[in-house]
Amino acid sequence: MDYFDLVQWPAMVVTVLASWLVASDTESRRSKGFWAFLLSNVLWVAWGWHSHAYALIGLQFCLAVMNIRGARKAEQALAEKPAGH
Repeated sequence: MDYFDLVQWPAMVVTVLASWLVASDTESRRSKGFWAFLLSNVLWVAWGWHSHAYALIGLQFCLAVMNIRGARKAEQALAEKPAGH
């Protein structure tokens, strides 16, 4: 048995947890979800590299870029929001 194949299970759990957290109304939970998504990207890339799943690796890089882009856009929207709203 190749024990490195087991990495896909924590990667899946972290991805589901991250999805749950980013849907929160609480900013701190959304932030934790952002970082959890990046951790899941790393885990999936590690497993994908080991398993020669190169399309999965490409997908994880695309998802990470979109996640970072979304976080930056959200920060900009908060910065541009008038005080008291």
